[in-house]
Amino acid sequence: QVRIVESGGGLVQPGNSLRLSCVVSGVIFSRYDMGWYRQVPGKPREFVGVVTNSGDTNYADSMKGRFTISRDNAKNAVYLQMNSLKPEDTAVYSCRATWGFDDYWGKGTLVTVLS
Repeated sequence: QVRIVESGGGLVQPGNSLRLSCVVSGVIFSRYDMGWYRQVPGKPREFVGVVTNSGDTNYADSMKGRFTISRDNAKNAVYLQMNSLKPEDTAVYSCRATWGFDDYWGKGTLVTVLS
């Protein structure tokens, strides 16, 4: 059974940093591209960035320079380092694992940047 669990969300002041973690079990983690997405209630889900199974990264333009994604295959984990946070970064951040036809999502972790 595939399980994806995000953690690290919380309340933060503008300008501060937060690091989210996503741990995956039930799959051969190193095969999967790992993406981060975010969603504000009532709005479409938004792509944040992805780290491929070969370690390449790609980010949404609005996240470049502030957000960094990394992975640790030994820990079956992917991380989202968020710096210089803004109130508009407030959202539920979810992790996605994809490989071929496999497509798994976590339930997300809430990040609230106070305004």
